[in-house]
Amino acid sequence: MPRLFVGLDLPAAIDEHLDLLGGGVPGARWEGRDRFHATLRFVGDIEGAQVTALYRALDEVQAPSMTLQIAGVGVFPPRGEAKVLWAGFTDDRAIVELQRRIERALQRAEFEPEARKFTAHVTLARLSNSPQDRVAAFLIHNALLRTAAFEVTGFFVYSSVLGPAGPKYRIERHYPLLG
Repeated sequence: MPRLFVGLDLPAAIDEHLDLLGGGVPGARWEGRDRFHATLRFVGDIEGAQVTALYRALDEVQAPSMTLQIAGVGVFPPRGEAKVLWAGFTDDRAIVELQRRIERALQRAEFEPEARKFTAHVTLARLSNSPQDRVAAFLIHNALLRTAAFEVTGFFVYSSVLGPAGPKYRIERHYPLLG
């Protein structure tokens, strides 16, 4: 049964830029350039008619293409012990609007609403018992992170297969944006 999510792919140059950030935090499992993306909607383990319903719902989503730029870093959760290091966006209004359109389309297709509040980000690393002073040092050192701007002309459905070295992602379907 495939584990699916909807997301944005990043250009290779952006993947390489983010990959250079990896290191310096004990207990961090860095995503790496082959796994960087921005998740718009986690769908989960579905099959058969549900996959067809997902694809049909996403066929209805129309949104303009956008220019994005990654800037700054943060952690989830925002309070307490950090579990995820992430990079944000300079202006996330377009990505937030795309996510809202995707969410509405999926709810119309009778998918359960997303339980978590959406935050536009790219996961850099997952943390396990990482010393919080090293996490804080990473955040301070990379606070001014800024990549080149890049065009986003579509979004994707990805499948994810969990393995001992972390998840492997595969693009299952592409949805072009307008313009």
